[in-house]
Amino acid sequence: MFRKGSLLRELPILIVVALVVSLFIKSFLVQFFYIPSGSMENTLQINDRVAVNKLPFVSDEINRGDVVVFRDPASWLPEPNVESKSSITSKVKDGLVLVGVLPNPAKQYLVKRVIGVAGDRIVCCTDKKITINGTPVDEPYIFKGNVPSEMTFDITVDPGKIWVMGDHRGASADSRFHQDDINKGQVPLSRVTGRVFGVIWPFSSAKFVPSVPVLK
Repeated sequence: MFRKGSLLRELPILIVVALVVSLFIKSFLVQFFYIPSGSMENTLQINDRVAVNKLPFVSDEINRGDVVVFRDPASWLPEPNVESKSSITSKVKDGLVLVGVLPNPAKQYLVKRVIGVAGDRIVCCTDKKITINGTPVDEPYIFKGNVPSEMTFDITVDPGKIWVMGDHRGASADSRFHQDDINKGQVPLSRVTGRVFGVIWPFSSAKFVPSVPVLK
C-alpha cells in the first residue's frame, strides 16, 4: 500500500522514464508518419498514419520491394511552413515530435517503394515493363490504370544508394523526376529512416504492409 503523497513524489520519475522509453523507441525501433499525398496509392492512402520499423536499417539492409520512409535527399520537396513557436498548438506538436508521435516538420520526409539497389541497372521500358539487370519485372502494386512509367530512363544505381518510385506512378515525383540532382535521382542509404510495416490509423484501414519482391 502506498503511503500518502508517495505517488505524487514518484510521478515525475515515472514521466521521465516514460519519455526515455519513448525516445528510445523513436530512435531505434519504431517511428510514426502521416501520409499527405496519393503518390503511394493504393498501397497507402492520403491521411494514413504508418508505423516505420527502423531496426533492420542498422545494417543498411534494404531490399527491392520495400516501402521506405526517407529524408528529402536533394530538395525534392518545397520548404515547409513552420508554425510560430509561440502558439499553443505548436508547443503541443513539438512535444509529440519529441516522443516520436509526429515527425520533425523541419526534416521533410517522403515515402516510396524501393525498385533498385546498388549495382542494379534499371531501364524503362521494354514491352511496357521495367527491366532490372535485363529481366522484365511484374509490379502488382502499381495503381490501377497506370503504366510502369510514362518517362523513359536508363540508370545504374550507385553504391550506397537506392532507386525509388511511387506505386501511383502517374502522381509520384520520384527518382525519375530528379535525375539532374546531385544524387542523379537516387536516395543515399544515410537518408533512409526505415521500412513501413503497417498502417495504424484510421483503424478501418489498419493493415500490414509487406515487402513485395520486385525481382525474384
